Amino acid sequence: MTDKDIILTGLRSNGEFHLGNYLGAIKPMVELQQRYDNDQHQLNMFIPDLHSFTTPVDHRLLYEQTLTNLAIYRASGLDFEQANTYIYRQSHVPTHSELCVILNNFAYFGELSRMVEFKDKVDRTDNVSVGLFDYPVLMTADIILHGAKYVPVGEDQRQHIELARDIAIRVNNKFEAEFPDGVFKVIPASVKEQNEFIDRGEGLRIRSLRNPDKKMSKSIDDPTGTILLSDDPEEAAKKVMSATTDSVGEINYDADNQPGITNLLIIESQLSGREQDDVNADWIGQSSYGELKQQVASTIQQFLEDLQSKLSDVDRRNVLGKLETDEDIMRDRTTATLHRVQQAVGVREL
Repeated sequence: MTDKDIILTGLRSNGEFHLGNYLGAIKPMVELQQRYDNDQHQLNMFIPDLHSFTTPVDHRLLYEQTLTNLAIYRASGLDFEQANTYIYRQSHVPTHSELCVILNNFAYFGELSRMVEFKDKVDRTDNVSVGLFDYPVLMTADIILHGAKYVPVGEDQRQHIELARDIAIRVNNKFEAEFPDGVFKVIPASVKEQNEFIDRGEGLRIRSLRNPDKKMSKSIDDPTGTILLSDDPEEAAKKVMSATTDSVGEINYDADNQPGITNLLIIESQLSGREQDDVNADWIGQSSYGELKQQVASTIQQFLEDLQSKLSDVDRRNVLGKLETDEDIMRDRTTATLHRVQQAVGVREL
């Protein structure tokens, strides 16, 4: 294990990215890497492809989609050469799955049943898989296998971080006599500590252009409200020009009463790199929704042209090479932790 504080974060493996994904996840990941590019931290950016099975997924496309999505991260500015960053697929580091099998015996049915995200998905799913139920235990293995101290996540995942802490502490306490320094030598920081460290506020949510009461999503029901990163830039601009606004007749930054207009102001700020207050100062009080749409349409068109140009220059061999190199390193580094757990539970000699 390294003596650096490890930050663990996931890079989505399946599904086609849209503008909401870029602004809410991809851009913050690049900024996270830039912020912690130092000798005190190690950034583990893993691809949770095994977790992807808990939602509908086209298994025939998953392998290539993983590489494509990682190429988009690369085109968006993720630095593959940063010495303290490791990028690897969960499925290609078998110690994740092996540790999960052991940890299942230290996780309780009751506490997994109380996971808010699980209960929410059960209410919306006809056939609930064991994989969905066990998701938090595999996530626990992802975290404590690598000795991750900080795991920046959204509100819906914070309960899982506390579970990871509980399981790690539970195992350490049970085997304290044989391993006085802990089977797991690093316990994840509490959610409060993690939020203070990462300085993470509420996650950014980009709304649908056609139905601004809902978030942007890749849905067959909302093709004109969603801008895919693969969209033709001119067609994407047309979607903006057709965006739903309101009848107020004056531009205000007010997500409750003018969600469509506010959404456009947020997109303009995020893609232009200007502070939200500065963008708002240019537009608040004006009455021409059309001019605002035209500005945002131009900004989005330029953004997509630039991103797609950079994506075409990404060498897929470099993407796969980065994965394979870091996966070799991670398999080697995590074997010692798994071995210690196996000794503790009695399947390897002490």
